[in-house]
Amino acid sequence: MATLRSPDGCPWDLAQDLDSLRPYLLEETYEVLEALDHGDLDDLRAELGDLLFQIVFQARIAEERGAFTMTDVLNGIADKLTRRHPHVFAAEKGTSETELGRRWAELKRAERVERGVSRPSALDGVPKQAPALLRAERTGEKAASEGFDWLDLAGVREKLREELAELDAAIASGEQRQVRAELGDVLFTLCNLSRWLRTPAEDALREAIERFEGRFRYLETELAQRGKRVREVDASETDRLWREAKRLGPGD
Repeated sequence: MATLRSPDGCPWDLAQDLDSLRPYLLEETYEVLEALDHGDLDDLRAELGDLLFQIVFQARIAEERGAFTMTDVLNGIADKLTRRHPHVFAAEKGTSETELGRRWAELKRAERVERGVSRPSALDGVPKQAPALLRAERTGEKAASEGFDWLDLAGVREKLREELAELDAAIASGEQRQVRAELGDVLFTLCNLSRWLRTPAEDALREAIERFEGRFRYLETELAQRGKRVREVDASETDRLWREAKRLGPGD
């Protein structure tokens, strides 16, 4: 990386800065997720390398500015992991996953106080740039670490029924701003439900999209063999083909 950024290095690499690298960091992260979806470990190895390159790239730019080095990055995460796992690296012992999660949150809060945050919140640390589904899950998770949560799964399901009823009322009113607000509440509750089910909402939705895409492509292919497009047949025919696609499994 130092060679690529040297005066005799690559013009493209030399032209980059921390802001210009942002989209590449996101792109490589999504490609890692895609490799995980495919279950191809060779692909995962390659994509993790591409993601690591982005980290090395940014660390090199920071080093050129005299801010920190890649070694500082590695030492920082090693120290953080040691500090946040006293039940592994020190004498302190945890008795349950819930207790360990609560202790983790307490240690993070203490770190923020040390950095000068006068009134740290349990919700601190959820990146605002995160995808909304992930941000919703993490926000609910952090609130739950303070005891602000439903007592059981049935309580979450009841809350979802309540929010759906409010969405129906908003739709009936025709007030678009209210519809948007109530739809947001439904989505937020669904993300909390996914947390209770230990099924990440982002993963569940991505898999649902894959299923939809596979079935829709099957529908398109079947109709194309008759010289038709989806828009040119009635709903009963598309429904029949959709049920056929579900039975045959395209997209599953």
